[in-house]
Amino acid sequence: MNDQQLLTYSRHILLPQIDIDGQQVFINSTALVIGCGGLGSPAAMYLAASGVGHLILADCDTVELSNLQRQIAHSHSDLGQGKAESAAATAKAINPSARVTAMAVNLSGTALQEAIDQADVVLDCSDNLTTRLEVNKLCYQQKTALVCGAAIAGEGQLLVVDPNNNSACYRCLYDETANVNLNCATSGVIAPLVGVIGAMQALEALKVLLGTATAGKLSIYDAWRTSWQALNLLKQPGCPVCGSDS
Repeated sequence: MNDQQLLTYSRHILLPQIDIDGQQVFINSTALVIGCGGLGSPAAMYLAASGVGHLILADCDTVELSNLQRQIAHSHSDLGQGKAESAAATAKAINPSARVTAMAVNLSGTALQEAIDQADVVLDCSDNLTTRLEVNKLCYQQKTALVCGAAIAGEGQLLVVDPNNNSACYRCLYDETANVNLNCATSGVIAPLVGVIGAMQALEALKVLLGTATAGKLSIYDAWRTSWQALNLLKQPGCPVCGSDS
């Protein structure tokens, strides 16, 4: 690190859990953020501010007026622009020394696999079950740690999946038949809730990079009661992703 970086990250370096070595790990790391909306916005911004050296931001949508209530990486001047490009510009403004790659595509199949191959940690900030299940499956196959987040109405969820520690995965929680395809457009969401969960995803991603994250624990946040509930997620023996027969 140069003198400017030492000053920028001085508050991290003061922490014994990070120190200079941990900060250098952040600088040398790549994080893939899938979805640049309510969750992906704060996640990408905090990862950039924390010094993660390479951010890959993927989203095929464009910025709409209704997004601005909660998707804080975007502003009125970004209306009509791709969310990946808008979020990348915001991240780059926060940390000009970071390498930021914008992918204005709906990642799936080979493209998703190749993006995961580049990453040390993946943050699933998407808003649909199909994407979440595919990301979970490929991350487990490729032994890449995954931080899952979700938020709707007044409830948020957070889960770290670490294939290297043989943790339970997202498929153990929801399968293809689960009726969880709710969205903010139909159910609504209190704006700061996505900030809470997205910021927590960034925090857990940094802990993954440091090797201190706790995988396989489902955290549920009730915004109206300001309460957290933590549940140990057990591996499902018949899970086609992480089960004993997979």
